[in-house]
Amino acid sequence: MKYDEAVKHKKESVQNADEIVLQNYHIIITPSNTDDSTKYIEDFLKDPEAFNDESCQKYTADDDYEVVSFKKDDETK
Repeated sequence: MKYDEAVKHKKESVQNADEIVLQNYHIIITPSNTDDSTKYIEDFLKDPEAFNDESCQKYTADDDYEVVSFKKDDETK
């Protein structure tokens, strides 16, 4: 999906998630390309506070994104 669509989708996902999910999972926008997404998530996990929704745009030349969620490490909660 295009970046603007991904932002809307993430917003809806966060609004619909219960508090336990929000406390225990990252919900982020990543590039759809697997290699770009992997690099983005690796960098994100090093310092999640340094990233925002727009950060993913630096990791791909495509305008194709997806919203993903994955469990937070105990250290990043």
